[in-house]
Amino acid sequence: MSDLLPKTSRSVVLRAFGEPLALEELDVTEVGPGEVRVKVEYGGVCGTDAHLWSGRLDIPTPVVLGHEGLGTVERIGPGGLRDAGGDPLNVGDTVMWASSISCGTCVPCRMHEEPTLCERRTTYGVNIPVSDAPGPSGSWSQRMVLRAGTSLVRVPAGVDPSAAMSLACAGPTMVHALYGRRPVRLGETVVVQGSGPVGLAAAAMAQLAGAARVIVVGGPEARLAVAAGLGIGDLHLDIVGDRDATAVLDEVRAVTGGHGADLVIECAGAPDAIPQGIAMARRGGSYLVVGQYTDRGEIGINPHQLVHRQLSLFGSWGFTGAHLAAYVNLLPALGARFDLASLVTEYPMAECEEALRHVGAGSVLKAVLRP
Repeated sequence: MSDLLPKTSRSVVLRAFGEPLALEELDVTEVGPGEVRVKVEYGGVCGTDAHLWSGRLDIPTPVVLGHEGLGTVERIGPGGLRDAGGDPLNVGDTVMWASSISCGTCVPCRMHEEPTLCERRTTYGVNIPVSDAPGPSGSWSQRMVLRAGTSLVRVPAGVDPSAAMSLACAGPTMVHALYGRRPVRLGETVVVQGSGPVGLAAAAMAQLAGAARVIVVGGPEARLAVAAGLGIGDLHLDIVGDRDATAVLDEVRAVTGGHGADLVIECAGAPDAIPQGIAMARRGGSYLVVGQYTDRGEIGINPHQLVHRQLSLFGSWGFTGAHLAAYVNLLPALGARFDLASLVTEYPMAECEEALRHVGAGSVLKAVLRP
């Protein structure tokens, strides 16, 4: 490793669930074949990170947090490397990287062509402990070492990095959901449940895909006001505030001619949203569930409604490097229509706990750390 490059990195380490996060100086390992060292410019703060901190997901500790990132290539392993588009990767390139690496050999990878369901998926900032080289392995760090097999996507010149980070996880997640699971069809009425980054990504992409009308059902009211101000969604209904949820569902049915939406996309992450979503879909419509990433318990539903409404139900889990590449390719079109950078609130790395609390409270739309 060149003496001009720092040999350590200040990183945020989760050592114990629910306990204060530690800022530690970690060694940066030398890069081997297929590996890349990046200087992290932005480390995204996702709702999943709050779940990790609270212990809602069973992960190994200690771990450097951060599965969303954007940075500058500092060093490339022997033999060179190509980005997701097949072009040579160079020192100085601005890149984003897929959060997970699939094994390619388990049954979902090999037989079912579903790498998002990989049984041995490795995910940055989630299941790579500090002790596992190469490292550091999370984007809440001044530097990261990306492992062999990581999909790296070069960020095009002219794309605002803040805009790219606004939907860094939500964007490719929704590309998977709306491309691989249940696409939006031209002229459809779409209801999106949830007004966080995933919900706004769903609404914005539905509009680009040709939906005739997009209704965002979420909250708090301040988030809906931001979405309305940016033109993300055509109608915005607060189901989190004081208004009775039944009245909101009745309004959705009324504005859809009494029938319901052609497609309802669940991005709220709350179990209570599921029966509400079913009620907002028209007979013969579709329900696409994206937001239930963590197990927050069971909810009762009436199975007769699934049959009587003849609903098509879809689940969508995570994303791959191909979905990230598609998101980055879509950024110029998204950025031309929506001011994505305005969704972002930046925090210094030392204020990571404050960022997590703000994300949990819904007081910011997209928090990012600046290492």
